Amino acid sequence: MNSVPSPLSLLPATEELFRADSYLQNCEATVLAVTDTGIVLDRTVFYPLGGGQAGDAGVLRCADGRRIAIADTRKAKAEDGQPLPLVLHVPAQEDHGLQAGDQVTAAIDWQRRHRLMRLHTASHVLCHLVPHLVNGCSITPEQARIDFVTNEAIDKDAVTAGLAAIVAQALPVQISSITDAELDANPALVKSMSVQPPRGSGRVRTVRIGGDGTGDMPAVDFQPCGGTHLVNTTEIGAIAISKTEKKGANSRRVILAFAP
Repeated sequence: MNSVPSPLSLLPATEELFRADSYLQNCEATVLAVTDTGIVLDRTVFYPLGGGQAGDAGVLRCADGRRIAIADTRKAKAEDGQPLPLVLHVPAQEDHGLQAGDQVTAAIDWQRRHRLMRLHTASHVLCHLVPHLVNGCSITPEQARIDFVTNEAIDKDAVTAGLAAIVAQALPVQISSITDAELDANPALVKSMSVQPPRGSGRVRTVRIGGDGTGDMPAVDFQPCGGTHLVNTTEIGAIAISKTEKKGANSRRVILAFAP
């Protein structure tokens, strides 16, 4: 017996503007649906929780002056748990009064997002300095936690110095993509054991730090990633390893935080 599709599964995909430009702070949008789990827009600058990075917060501004605070952003799921190409904007209050068809301006909390971008880009640099597979990460506006698969101790001071050196080099951060076939041919590009890059569209989004893409000048880091990033490592600013700890026989945790 065929299942009846949920109303959300009938909606067109949300246009994710942040994929092409992480610096977009607002956009005009139309409300497609209002559900118990969030507000669906036809387009958005809000990044939904995923890949270890926290979802955005911000506000939806209405033409009549109302401001609906958005506390979190998530990816929508169908009734059977399968992901949908929709972004859910989770309101801070239920009685917001929005309806399908309403026009809004979606605006992220930029200071919060920029902190996430700084920590996420720094996490990629960290993957260069600690060359081991990653088995779990969490990136919040306050800190980034990365678990590396290794039984070797990690020198906190040495890694912090390495981070500062790469930040000072002002290396470009480039967003591009490769084909599914290119990723299949280079499985070592995937450095995370806990988060696999999305497939199915034919292309996989990538982030490259430094390098020229030809091999003549190797990148500091190059891997699939759907998160939001800076355009240059100098924007990371003052950052340090605040803590390292042993989490198991073959796991070392590193906590990245902003330096005072």
